Amino acid sequence: MNMTKRHGRRDFLSKAAALGCGLGLPAIGAVTVLGHSAQEPSGKKEEEVTPTEDLMREHGVLSRVLLIYEEAVRRLIGQRELPPEVLADSAGIIRTFIENYHEKNEENYVFPRFEKAGKLIDLVKVLRIQHEAGRRLTESIQQLSTLAAFKNAGDRSTLTTTIHKFIRMYRPHKAREDTVLFPALRSIVSAHEFGALGEEFEDKEHELFGAGGFEKMVDRVAGLEKKLGIRNLAQFTPSEK
Repeated sequence: MNMTKRHGRRDFLSKAAALGCGLGLPAIGAVTVLGHSAQEPSGKKEEEVTPTEDLMREHGVLSRVLLIYEEAVRRLIGQRELPPEVLADSAGIIRTFIENYHEKNEENYVFPRFEKAGKLIDLVKVLRIQHEAGRRLTESIQQLSTLAAFKNAGDRSTLTTTIHKFIRMYRPHKAREDTVLFPALRSIVSAHEFGALGEEFEDKEHELFGAGGFEKMVDRVAGLEKKLGIRNLAQFTPSEK
């Protein structure tokens, strides 16, 4: 049977709880409900992620790639060394993890629910348009992530402008989703439907990236940050001088 360990454990706990109730026995552990941790007999809690938390932490991956993009622009403008593969890999993460996974989840599972409920219609419309714009920008960034393009003044200018447009659009885009759209999701779906969304997201993540897909992407981004010398968080603390 092809299922994740988490799903198997959830099913076991659910059946064990139901059996215990039927026999008049105390339930073993707590059944997972709406993204809260299931508790095993040992008392060890298992991590659960709600659909909105899932979407927001994926925005964290996006934010870190935007930081890489900013460093890339700084180097391109200053004609400093920039490994083309670092920019290409960063755009690849945007394409596969953000656009083809994260945004598809929004478009297939989140946006339609707001449209059906007649809530935040104008916001959703703009978000959809920006997704399409972002994909066009990513395609351009991928095409220009080459050493030849870096050395060509015209291509380098086009690339820096394109990256700047991407950053400028996605900072307010993700901020509006995190502070307006995602918090409103609970108000338009049932508790059961909210919990089921988390399962849909996780199943899709496993299908596309295998177990620990989010953690793998974080590791990839961290590796790219290290190559650019921007891995150390402390270096962004402003000087007191």
